[in-house]
Amino acid sequence: MQLCFFSDMKGQRLDPLTLSRPVHDIRVGIYTIQEKWEKWLKKPLVSHLSRSYLREVFPSQDPSDESPCLWINARVLPNKELIEELINLPLGHALVGDSKDPVHPKTAGSIEAHQVLLAVKVPAQKSIELHEHYYGSESGKTQFLEPLYSSFDAFHVTQSSFSIVDYLWEILELNGTEIASDLMLIEVPTVEDHELRSNLHVMHPEHIFIHPTAHLEPGVILVAEEGPIYIGAHAKIEAGSILKGPLAICASSVTKMGCRIYGGTTIGPVSKVGGEVSNTIFHSYSNKAHDGYMGNSLVGQWCNMGADSNTSNLKTNYGLIYLEDWTSREAYPVGFQFFGSVLGDHSKTAINAMLNTGTMCGVCSNIFLSQFTPKHIPSFSWLTDHGNTIYRFDKAVEAMRAMMARRDVVYTEAYERMMRHLFEEQQHDKARA
Repeated sequence: MQLCFFSDMKGQRLDPLTLSRPVHDIRVGIYTIQEKWEKWLKKPLVSHLSRSYLREVFPSQDPSDESPCLWINARVLPNKELIEELINLPLGHALVGDSKDPVHPKTAGSIEAHQVLLAVKVPAQKSIELHEHYYGSESGKTQFLEPLYSSFDAFHVTQSSFSIVDYLWEILELNGTEIASDLMLIEVPTVEDHELRSNLHVMHPEHIFIHPTAHLEPGVILVAEEGPIYIGAHAKIEAGSILKGPLAICASSVTKMGCRIYGGTTIGPVSKVGGEVSNTIFHSYSNKAHDGYMGNSLVGQWCNMGADSNTSNLKTNYGLIYLEDWTSREAYPVGFQFFGSVLGDHSKTAINAMLNTGTMCGVCSNIFLSQFTPKHIPSFSWLTDHGNTIYRFDKAVEAMRAMMARRDVVYTEAYERMMRHLFEEQQHDKARA
């Protein structure tokens, strides 16, 4: 059985985080959604149906004609019960579950309007045709679900409890439980077996997992009273860091001296974090190395927060915060008392930046304001007190190359084509507006 992902129309609700990555590359817990499924099924990803301009950076192969494909909704998170159901799912059948809001596919005859397609097990040749149709035709490029509905003969309603990401805020809501779930996939000793135990102050050491290659300096405080703490390979926890679970510090990341990190937080691989952080996910290669507060926020790759940048995650009148759909700019009907910001890949703030509650920032934007940001910051924005101008693409490329080179990551032509697509799409939207 080959592992494949499809993205449905609801995946677009996860923009701007998914402007420059497919849905299955979202990090929630310790791993990305793709990594979770690969570890549970012990199979590598073969194909995915995502936005076509992502395909070069996130390769999608033609499925092999030797075995059937399990096409999984990229928004679904795996668990043991769901895995068993999918393994036993008959060939040519689909698995559906109750949706948190109505789904209205064009071919709704076989699926009730209140259900969501979770997975389909498809014969090899049908999968090859599906992949070729999606990436080979102009109509296929804009269709996420429609070709799949003709690919199965019957459907089953899942008997398992499952988690599916419908909105950006659900990534943060699920993060703590997903950290605990991902730990079941890792063989890492607890702090009780770590040779630096004498230099640490810990609560519930049985719930604190530290990779043998991680380095912890003296005076670190680890509190796992409300959830586990995971510290990955080659991570560095500098002196005086105070860490509370549930928390994941992923491989080769650094927490700076005296930082305070609260539960529900993931520091993705090769990131640096200082100051105060709560219920926030840094995907990877992003930095918030200095003082300043960031709470209830989602940060993409290659972002950098200037010294004393702060995120507001609570209104002064304690009112509800409403996020806007990235494309339509319409507010969702669900409000929250706490929510910070969403930053797309390669976006950055200058020193003393103030991110407003519910700020949505696209890809490759620079924030140099001396006042609170607007709620919507388009991709490739150069935002100053004098207004919002276009971040020239050649200058954006220079900055991307420089930052990636500092981490020994090659800036490829394929990556530039993806970014150019986003730049041109943003300019087209601006002209149309």
